[in-house]
This record gives sequence, structure tokens and C-alpha cells, in this order.
Amino acid sequence: MARDRFTPDFDPDGGDADLTAARHDIVIGRWQGLRELLRSTGSDWPLRGHRVRLLAQACASSSAVESWLAAEPYSADALVLRAATETARTFDMAIAAGRGVAIDQERVDGTVLACLRATEAGPADPTPWISLISVARLHPQGVRRRELARWWDELHRRDPYSIEGHLQVLHYYSARWHGTHGLMYDFARDAAGVAPPGCALPVLVQYARVEEFRYALDAARGRHSSMTLGQHWDHDGAVSDVRRTWQRWIRGRPDVPVTAVELRDLNYLAHAACHAGTPDVAAGLLRLLGRRYTRTPWSYTGDPVKEITKWRAQLRLSG
Repeated sequence: MARDRFTPDFDPDGGDADLTAARHDIVIGRWQGLRELLRSTGSDWPLRGHRVRLLAQACASSSAVESWLAAEPYSADALVLRAATETARTFDMAIAAGRGVAIDQERVDGTVLACLRATEAGPADPTPWISLISVARLHPQGVRRRELARWWDELHRRDPYSIEGHLQVLHYYSARWHGTHGLMYDFARDAAGVAPPGCALPVLVQYARVEEFRYALDAARGRHSSMTLGQHWDHDGAVSDVRRTWQRWIRGRPDVPVTAVELRDLNYLAHAACHAGTPDVAAGLLRLLGRRYTRTPWSYTGDPVKEITKWRAQLRLSG
């Protein structure tokens, strides 16, 4: 019998079948699936944030959320999704600006207003505060420290262990945006330090290491710095960080399937464990993931299929 060849599954919805159905509705021009999905999600804030983020990416190139608002102009769910969609669109404009197209500051301000309107429509919902902190990165000089602190306090009060919210602040504090590597790592480690056992916040340190790698890679293009970049993942501090995240988040985890919400975070830790040379941690994480993967961060260090297949082979994982 032929051996089953391993192929990673890069389902963009992470196995969330209801989300996949709603995204299909966007393609065929229906908005009702969006309403049904967010209504059924309720106040499961991590799941809601995950779904809104991916729906916004799909809605950015369509008029689905505008059609929903035209039918239900006071729907809190529609306003929250519109804020996230406007944020996604504005980041698309920022990417275009990197290719020589000027970003419209009025558009950034308009996105902020959409986020603020969503916070008023859904006062208990942390999701629009995540969008607001995200778009803050697009202000040329950043937002006032007091303003960012207020937005963060509002988010933290509603969902103190929001991975996505913490991740947006981490990006804001990165050298790529309005901070430094040191500030970014300090924020990640402070958040990890107050996380209860079993909480995913310690993985912020692995997100920070990927962000630093991408920044260094951009800076090193054309300058023979491969040795420095090669040591980025496996120095003593990086290895300690991987083991600390594993112990505080995953070790002792019940034998339960990986959820769509945590799939991306587990990929970041698995990627770090492989590159840090911690085979015991890496093997445990790759077994936990099975065939379910996200393209990032594997794509930052090579072709994601080849990367994942290579590490599984080195760790002698089958199936």
C-alpha cells in the first residue's frame, strides 16, 4: 500500500465551517449570512474577533457590508463589521502607498470615525476597539500617547486577554511602525507575565521575534547579513522564550482539538520551536496541529509547504 503523503491544509478559515459559509455569501452578493454568523457568535469575544477579522478581509473588495447597513442601518453587528472592513481597506491603501500612491489621511480619519461609531453601537464589544488600535498605526506620527492608552484601557476592560488586541498594540510598538524592538519585546513580555496558565498571551514573544526578523530581513537586503539572521531564532534567549511559552500555555493542555481561534497562534509557536532547535517542543506542537496550518509565519522563512514538510521529516512525524 502506498504511504500517505503528508500535505498541510491551509484552510483560510481554520476549519470554521460557519465562517466559510458566510464568506461564500459575500462572493455571491448576499449579506444575510454575515448577520446570521455574527448573531450566533454572540459574546464569545475571541471567536467574534477571529470571524470579524476574516470577514473584513473578504468584505474589503465587495459591497456586502454596505448592503447590510442599507437594510439595517442601526445594526451593531453591521457597524462593527463595517469598522473592521474600513480598517482592512485603509491598510490596503497603505500597501499601495508603499508602491508610490499617496495615502489619504482623510480616509484614515474616516476609518477612525467608523470605529468610534461602532464602539457606541456595541458598548460591550471589544472588537471595534481592536480595529481602532489597528488603524492607529497608519497615523504618520502615531496617535497621542494618552489617546492610545484610553483605547487600550477600553479594550482591556472588555477583554483583558485578547490576543488580537495585544497583537495590534505589539505591531504599533514595533520598529516598523511607531516604536522599537525593545519596546515591542517589553510589551510582549509584560503581557505574558500577567497571563494565567493556559492563556495564549505568552506567544506574543514569538510574534515579536517574527516581526524583528522581517524588519532585519528588509534592512539586510543587499547587505550580506545572513549569518546574523541565521542566529536570530536559536540563541539562548529565543530558546528560553519558546520553552517558557510552551510551559505556560500548552504544557498540561487537555487532549482537545485545536480551535480556529488558536490555530494561527499555535503555528507561530511551532515555527519558533522548529527554528530554535527544541525538538521535543516542536514535535508536540506539530502533532497537535495535525494537518492544519497557516501560511504565516512559515512563508517568512521559505515555501510554507516545504518548510513544514521538512521539519516534520526531521522530527520523524508520520501521516
